This record gives sequence, structure tokens and C-alpha cells, in this order.
Amino acid sequence: MNAEFRILVVRLGAMGDVIHALPAVASLKHSFPHSRITWVIRPKWSALLQGNPFVDEVIEMDRTFGSMVTAAGTLRRRRFNLVVDFQALLQSAMVAAWARADKKIGLHRSQARERSAALFYSTAVLTRSAHRVDRNLELAAAAGASNLLKVFPVPAGRSEGALPNGKFVLASPEAGWSAKEWPIEFYEEVARGLKMPLVLNGPPQSAALLARASSAQIHLSGIAGLIDATRRAYAVIGVDSGPMHLAAALSKPGVAIFGPTDPAIHGPYGGSLRVLRAEGAATDYKRRGDTDASMRRITPDAVLAALESGLALKAPA
Repeated sequence: MNAEFRILVVRLGAMGDVIHALPAVASLKHSFPHSRITWVIRPKWSALLQGNPFVDEVIEMDRTFGSMVTAAGTLRRRRFNLVVDFQALLQSAMVAAWARADKKIGLHRSQARERSAALFYSTAVLTRSAHRVDRNLELAAAAGASNLLKVFPVPAGRSEGALPNGKFVLASPEAGWSAKEWPIEFYEEVARGLKMPLVLNGPPQSAALLARASSAQIHLSGIAGLIDATRRAYAVIGVDSGPMHLAAALSKPGVAIFGPTDPAIHGPYGGSLRVLRAEGAATDYKRRGDTDASMRRITPDAVLAALESGLALKAPA
């Protein structure tokens, strides 16, 4: 009987980053026969792993001291053959260190978000790819994955709230920080210019913001409801945020609006979404509290034109 090969994966969050790690984790599972994969993740994002055929166990760990102590105790009692840290933060590297494994894989200090994280790895990998999905696949390959799978096993989701019965365009206006967001009043103009309903999705606390686009339908949900709405949408309008990366993982057509962040690194993966970025936009990852000027240079008319062009290429439903 073959011994079980135990792999620990660390990617605590956030939505887009978890989605970007899915192909690499699938590649690890597929490449190591008789393997068991355990993933440590924030509770907020664990719904993204529900029913994942490549993940055998999910350990939730929030930011509280008690949760970290519990996770540390659980991991220290296990014997892992391999640990891969896809986050490259000091905290994620510490989680990797809690596991008793001789082989710990992570990014080289020159590429880690926190350079000290690399001190915890037995192998620090200097990747060559630009996009995060491909960079994660390089980490998986360095860990021994021989069959690289570009698959995104996204859960089915579940219905939360009302959605139009026919075709609709879905947008999630909020992003991790305001500089990446497109002005909410621009969504109002898009809603008036579309030939089908525009649905704006967000968590319940976003209701007041989304209501400012009065011509759009508001859809408040959690992650499961967002997944269901994205699957049902005819097309999407996205910014550099988790919902846009979810739409790309589901191969949804539409438009991704970029400003200060680099679409070569953080853009939609797979080619189903057309990227719009203002000419001359400067790459800047400062978490400013107002919309970047380059985002404002992408007009509602430009988005409507790109959306119409993209949908014209899509086969009739």
C-alpha cells in the first residue's frame, strides 16, 4: 500500500489571490499520486474552496491570537512532506514553518511581498512569469509538480436575492482600495446605455454606494451569491478585484477596467475579458482613498463600445 503524501498549501486570501492559486494547487494534487492536500485560508474566503476536488482539507485561520494558536497546534501535530506558500508574507511563511516538513517552497526574497518571508523556506524560487497564475504554477513546478493544469474549480454557488430572468450584465464596483475603482456615476451612465439590465453586486454594507447608480439593479450577496450571479450573467464589467478574477476563471465575456495596477501581472486570466486601460496610465500600488485619474479617463462610452464589440464575437446563446 502506498503511503499518503501530505502537502500543505498556504494562501490566506484574498479572493483574487485564492482564485489565482487554484491551478497551481490542482497541479500539485494531479502530479503527486496518493497525495492529501490541506489548505490554510481565512474563513472569509473558504467558500471559494467548497467542493474543490483537488483539496482534501481546509483549515480556517483568522487574525485572532486564539485562531493562530489553534492552527499552529494542528499543523505541528501533523507530518507534512511538502509545504508551498503562495502568499510570501511573513505571516503565511510562519504558518508554513509551523508544519513539520523538510521541504518548504516559496518566492525568492526579491519577489516576496515581505522579504523576510523567504527566510522560512528551504527553497526560494525566483519566478520568471509576469501573471500571478503563471507565477504560482512555477512555484508548483519547483515543488515537483510535473503536470501543470490551468483549471479553475470554482464552486457552483447558490442563489441569493433576485436577478433578472433574461440576459444581464454584472458588475462589482468595489475593489481592495479606492484607486482601482471606477466612478460609481459611470455605472449609472452604462446602465442607461445598455440594451439589457445592469446588475451591481456587493456585500450588504455596500447598499448605499450601489444605490447611487439608480438605473441599475442592486444585488447584495456573499461569496456564494456572487458566484451564482456571475455564472448566470451574460457578460461582466470588472475592475482589478476578486469578482473580476472570478469572472475570468469562469470564462465570462466582458470588460476589465484597469488604472494604476498592471494588467500584465493582475489582469484577467484566460482572454475572455477585454482589458481597457488609459494610455499613459502610471503603475502605482499605493492604497490611496480616491479613484485614480487614469480610471476616470475610461469613459462609459468606451466601456459600452468594448462590451458591444466583445459580445459580438460571442456565439449566440
